[in-house]
Amino acid sequence: MVDLHSHVLPGIDDGAPDLNVALELARAAIANGITHIVCTPHIHPGRYDNSPEIINSAHRKLLHAIADEQLALEIAAAAEVRFGIELIDAAQQGTLPFLGQWHEKPVLLLEFPPGEIPYGAERLTEWLVSRGIVPMIAHPERNKAVLRNPARLKPFLQQGCMLQVTAGSVAGRFGRPCQDLSNQLLTAEVVTVLATDTHNLDHRPPDLYEGMACAAAVVGDAMARRLVEENPWEIAQFHFCAPAQSRSCAAT
Repeated sequence: MVDLHSHVLPGIDDGAPDLNVALELARAAIANGITHIVCTPHIHPGRYDNSPEIINSAHRKLLHAIADEQLALEIAAAAEVRFGIELIDAAQQGTLPFLGQWHEKPVLLLEFPPGEIPYGAERLTEWLVSRGIVPMIAHPERNKAVLRNPARLKPFLQQGCMLQVTAGSVAGRFGRPCQDLSNQLLTAEVVTVLATDTHNLDHRPPDLYEGMACAAAVVGDAMARRLVEENPWEIAQFHFCAPAQSRSCAAT
């Protein structure tokens, strides 16, 4: 399985605090059946001021440790980028960290504030789409505005945005409302990817298999596997297949 949302890079956001914990998360991911991870630390100006240089440095550190431990896990670097006007400057400067590519277009993991969809969000995503960037909205099923009114996602879907639902939400780990909305989105066939959004071993573990199994009960085995294998691999292979291996998290 391929995980496109994971905070395992050590010491740069609210995920793994150090290299030892990062390696513990890597081992847990392997045990869960995950073979590839695109690491997505937060870029949230004023809170997590991560840059491509900071992310790439943490990625190299973990990559070397995984190699030293001979762990059967491939990792690449991208980011979970918080909605904001700074996105426009980064896109124009070519410094946005992309998850990979979907139909030869770069994919951006975009995070809205947890309690709302900001006013004018559709205009920013439309601007990104008009420039050939495909926004993938992170964990919409946990957004309070979407929970109150799932139709808030309709304009984004009409623009061509993709949805990444959290595996733990499908499994009920974030409560019944999030689970119900996840199932609704799955049934409507508007989810592109399931991912773990791993932060730690206790409350946000790298458990993709559980979410896949629960999704299979809703949409069937073939669709559930597509959400954790085929679709994320189509995006992530940009990082893992030669000659992409030399690309940084800011590849365009």
